[in-house]
Amino acid sequence: MDKRYRRCACGLLAGVLLLLTAAAAVVYAVDPAFYYRVPADGEAVFFNERYQSAGLAANVEADTVLVGTSMAANYRPSAIGAAFGGSGGRITLPDGYISEFDRVMDVLFRKQAPGRVVIALDMNILTRDGSGVTDAMPEYLYNRNPVDDVRYLLNKDALYYSFFVLKNREWGTTETLDESFVWDEGIWWNHITALAGYARPEPSGETLPADAYLDNVRSNLAVVERWITEHPDTQFEIFLSPYSMLFWDKAARLGQTEAVLAAVELTCTALLGYENAALYGCLMDREFVDDLDNYCDHLHHSTEMGDRVLAKIAAGEGRLTEENVAQTLANWRTFVVDYDYEKFWDTAFWEEWNAARAKT
Repeated sequence: MDKRYRRCACGLLAGVLLLLTAAAAVVYAVDPAFYYRVPADGEAVFFNERYQSAGLAANVEADTVLVGTSMAANYRPSAIGAAFGGSGGRITLPDGYISEFDRVMDVLFRKQAPGRVVIALDMNILTRDGSGVTDAMPEYLYNRNPVDDVRYLLNKDALYYSFFVLKNREWGTTETLDESFVWDEGIWWNHITALAGYARPEPSGETLPADAYLDNVRSNLAVVERWITEHPDTQFEIFLSPYSMLFWDKAARLGQTEAVLAAVELTCTALLGYENAALYGCLMDREFVDDLDNYCDHLHHSTEMGDRVLAKIAAGEGRLTEENVAQTLANWRTFVVDYDYEKFWDTAFWEEWNAARAKT
């Protein structure tokens, strides 16, 4: 009897081990998170930035890597490479937190040494704390511990994603790295769309103190500055993401203008002066932010505008320096405080706007 039980137990254990080995082999072979490799044929299935960014950071080598939120998702790697020369890469985390980007940067610099990193720095990200961070980025994919790789190989989600990838390959619904996580297809970039996508708040009747965001900004900037100082051989091109003037309308109606301006000033002050970093104030570039035809809501701009942003940065246009930053900030303060935001809800304004565009 005991021998029969032992044989059954051994058979059961062998069966379990066989199934686990088979599952691990499937995950390893398919590698849905690109943890070990990217597909040799250049065709992949992209489904979750936080799950797959560690693999992209580790295994997609590029001379210039752009890092950002959904604001930068439509900056295609080919356009990045064309703007700066050489090969381009892009890693985005929608609504990402600085601490999440820190994990991506750790993998990026641990696995490769890009000559240039372009950072799309969102003011919304800089001004908030980390209380909203979730566990959506699996620790075992980003940490330095090779032992817990088993949590990837023997993982029901990884196994599910492996079959998901296999089915998409069978259906021919793969994408190239250049099209990974882009979302611009079918979007009408126009002031009508921008206004429709903007939920204009009622005036709050309150005013935030100018220093309301500064503690969060200092904490977040400390991480960015650490990237710069720890990697002196990498050139960092940092730009403030160009939110539209509707963002400033929202700030005005919620009494946040002075607090946001103070956050911008602190950001500029902190990031100037590094030999291996350059800062660009795209957030204050009227060519971009004052033209709502560049947007689909109050924040997100078109792919074409993104290409223009890259071209300007690559050419060094609009770079903030210790010599011009004070005047730039003063001019921008006057511009946003005195701006006629109500014109965007005036039919006559848009009739004149369209007539002027028709002549050009």
